[in-house]
Amino acid sequence: MDNVNLTHTEGKVAKAIEQQTAKLPSDTFLWIAVGTMALSLGLMLSKKKHVSLFFGQWAPSILIMGLYNKLVKIEGHDGIDKN
Repeated sequence: MDNVNLTHTEGKVAKAIEQQTAKLPSDTFLWIAVGTMALSLGLMLSKKKHVSLFFGQWAPSILIMGLYNKLVKIEGHDGIDKN
């Protein structure tokens, strides 16, 4: 089995972003994603297809950011720097 080098840490920018987003409740990302889906549906029903698709495509990205945020809260910044 290969030895894993644990000397790599997060950069300053990533740590700063993680510290700020960790202050948000985890369900914030879920509700924002649901909001963009509702907005997309409303725009689709009002026959604004292109704008609807634009907002509808935000939901997966927002959910992935929420997942990342949750993992950071559970695991810390990285394997070495658990603050």
